Amino acid sequence: MDHLIEKTKERSTAFQGRLLRLDVDTVTLPDGKEGVREYIRHPGGVGVVALTEEGEVLLVKQYRYPYGEILTEIPAGKRDKGEEPLVTGMRELEEETGYRAANYTPLGCLYPTPGCCDEVVYLYLATGLTATEAHPDEDEFLDVERCPLDEMVTRVMAGEITDAKTQIGILKAKRLLDSQKEGV
Repeated sequence: MDHLIEKTKERSTAFQGRLLRLDVDTVTLPDGKEGVREYIRHPGGVGVVALTEEGEVLLVKQYRYPYGEILTEIPAGKRDKGEEPLVTGMRELEEETGYRAANYTPLGCLYPTPGCCDEVVYLYLATGLTATEAHPDEDEFLDVERCPLDEMVTRVMAGEITDAKTQIGILKAKRLLDSQKEGV
């Protein structure tokens, strides 16, 4: 597989913001020619499929500026530098929904946009929920809602849920829970 690897020759930063950095690299392609790669450096994030005892998923609705739409998503957020993914997930679940979970099961990770960004999103299934108090970030405005897990699967498959981490998190949680039932 080494015959597919591109090697970095030179790197420059075209933009440095609060959240993102845009790098432009000159690379040597597998055929020996030179190419340019522009990509976004992102600290990564965590999404949590929080499931109530009644089988409902906690969701957040929020306006997403790049799309100009209000999206329905699982609670999620950006990792702080050096922060373990589970710590991020626990923090974001409580901040956004006002719930803590007794149990977290890893659902793996995903690369949401591998063609232009190095972001990694970790996913967890959270159960054993206890109500606390939500305290979203000062620039975060959202509504919390509940939806049965089976209905969320239907909404994902119907194309109503467009957020990638939510789609994957819901489908992986459903598959995990179904396999646990079959194994009993």
